[in-house]
Amino acid sequence: MGQHAHRQLVSCWHALNNCLESVCTVSDQAPATSTASALRTTPLNDLHRSLGARMVPFAGYSMPVQYPMGVMGEHVHTRTKAGLFDVSHMGQLLLKGPDAAPAFETLMPVDVVGLAVGKQRYGLLLNEAGGILDDLMFVNRGDDLFVIVNGACKAQDIAHLQAHIGQRCTVQPMPEQALLALQGPMAIDVLKALDASVADLVFMTGAYATLGGIHCYLTRSGYTGEDGFEISVAPEHATALAKLILSDERAAPIGLGARNSLRLEAGLCLYGNDITTHTTPVEAGLNWAIQKVRRTGGARAGGFLGAATVLAQLDATAPITRQRVGLVATERVPVRDHTVLQDLNGHVIGEVTSGLLAPSVNQAIAMGYVDVAHAQLGTTINAVVRGRMVAMTVTAMPFTPNHYYRG
Repeated sequence: MGQHAHRQLVSCWHALNNCLESVCTVSDQAPATSTASALRTTPLNDLHRSLGARMVPFAGYSMPVQYPMGVMGEHVHTRTKAGLFDVSHMGQLLLKGPDAAPAFETLMPVDVVGLAVGKQRYGLLLNEAGGILDDLMFVNRGDDLFVIVNGACKAQDIAHLQAHIGQRCTVQPMPEQALLALQGPMAIDVLKALDASVADLVFMTGAYATLGGIHCYLTRSGYTGEDGFEISVAPEHATALAKLILSDERAAPIGLGARNSLRLEAGLCLYGNDITTHTTPVEAGLNWAIQKVRRTGGARAGGFLGAATVLAQLDATAPITRQRVGLVATERVPVRDHTVLQDLNGHVIGEVTSGLLAPSVNQAIAMGYVDVAHAQLGTTINAVVRGRMVAMTVTAMPFTPNHYYRG
């Protein structure tokens, strides 16, 4: 390896490791008063420790932030082979009853009623002002809606659902259920060796499967930009399933550090950083998640919490003042969360919400919010990094191509 290339790798390694601290201080972090003894553990806790994981507090759980391979190695392994993530801290729940779909629609600007059996969709729980309470995934399984919410938000989400639609359908939390994510171009090959039927799934679909004799429910989805699967499994079978997957040399355990860098390269929002109750779907650039049927003029337009604000922004009758954008720095200087953004005249125009040196693109990337006058692609702005200006260009996302399998 040449000296310059070596310096680049070392620089990126240090930057990613410095990002580990910020990864664990987003809203998914355990409360500051939590101690190691107070943290919850996932069903895979013993396995993580046996694999040499570095454990940190996250969403009230003790979670692996990296393994001996290191964040850089784990990131590259997921992009080229298959990475196994423990995401059991996430909230899993079922909505049951004949009125479950229309009831759920009253909380989100998303088409739930029209979702076919076996199909999955991205959704946004909103408050009365149109602010985002959480982002989530849900599947129509025929007999129920299977919903996965963010770990730090699951208690408030369940309470929100119970309060607003608990009289119309059964809200059934699954607090002990384990959740694994196998991501990467070889994920399908690893799972096909355990159950050939998984090859029938395409992006954003789900089905029951038996992986090496272990019954589970999986969806062809994930949060890395790669092809992959999320696997819901009973806690007593989680370790056996993880070991079975990891026995395939193409699969390796991956921690929170690489999970963060992978999702940012894919242009995906992290709740608590890039979307919060202070951002609306339109400000966050998530218009694509609002189907035509729920918009003005649609068959089931409005009727959800925050509809007045969101529909007015979509219809441009209440213009937004800021917009989430992708940013690429003109030099390899990491631009961290909360970095101030200025126009070329030194006026503050926004803030970075997520940022790091991206291994796959070998550039400093970020996403953040700027005023709409500076949100056009190709606009140059400055990030104030330790007192000096780092030029950044507003760029389309994702930062690296997604590889979802659509058939």
